[in-house]
Amino acid sequence: MLNGISPLVSPELLNALYRMGHGDEILLADAHFPGDSFGQRVIRADGLGIPQLLEAILPLLPLDPYVDAPLAMMAAVPGDSLDPTVEEAYRKAIGKAGVDLNVNIERVERFAFYDRAKTNYAVVMTGEMAKYGNLILKKGLANI
Repeated sequence: MLNGISPLVSPELLNALYRMGHGDEILLADAHFPGDSFGQRVIRADGLGIPQLLEAILPLLPLDPYVDAPLAMMAAVPGDSLDPTVEEAYRKAIGKAGVDLNVNIERVERFAFYDRAKTNYAVVMTGEMAKYGNLILKKGLANI
């Protein structure tokens, strides 16, 4: 254990966050996401929801301020709908972590999201059960 680092952040996840460079992305994937099919680095965080992980990760991982949206979620498939409470829960966790609640979250078409996920530094497989619950974070520069 380390002071100031949540026990929800596993050593493997901490290592990935540290090794990521400016502009690299990490996917916090819901439990339905085919992580092993898409990710070169798959980190398990079974049993943890994405809001919990956001609260633990965001104090360590600066978001990229040089892009319009340092966060991305999957858009609903035509004919389907989004549950607004999912994004609300994420924004609440973002605020608890000290990040601006109004940070832009881009919505990405399903197959474009999958293509983007293939280029992410890592995929973190969570226990999140929310439909369309996947969230990509783009790393910025560390506060030195």
